[in-house]
Amino acid sequence: MKKSALVTIGALVALAAVNTASAQSATQTVTFQVTAINQIAVTGTPSLVINSAAAGSAPTAVTSSGNTWSVTTNQTGASITASIPTAMPTGVTLSANLTAPSGATSTGLTALGTTAVNVVTGISKLNASGLALAYQLDATAAAGVVTSATRVVTFTITGGV
Repeated sequence: MKKSALVTIGALVALAAVNTASAQSATQTVTFQVTAINQIAVTGTPSLVINSAAAGSAPTAVTSSGNTWSVTTNQTGASITASIPTAMPTGVTLSANLTAPSGATSTGLTALGTTAVNVVTGISKLNASGLALAYQLDATAAAGVVTSATRVVTFTITGGV
């Protein structure tokens, strides 16, 4: 065999090796979605006892601090409402105050009842934790003596858009 024939055969073998190692690709369609997320949580063990008053004045209101709340929402314009399942005794008021996360607005100290009331509005696309939550208990002299009782406070986050 001639030298030129050997070179040609060698070139064909090299060309065949290149062709068998060529790149290959595949495609796939990925479907994805993020649904509306609105989550709220509270921590703490509030306990409120009114046990004093100045002569000639209403009983001294008490505040429970050290409680916190957290929120996550991926919507715009979410709000937090609060309510209790049964009315407070006559002359007794339970109020809550939630510190608003960045960009939102707190309604401040708000009396709670069986109808849900806004406590924070304008919450948009954020997650925040460790926000202050305070309760206040007020009583008038007309409340008389109220034995130990409890109320479950329900906080509800309603989504925006």
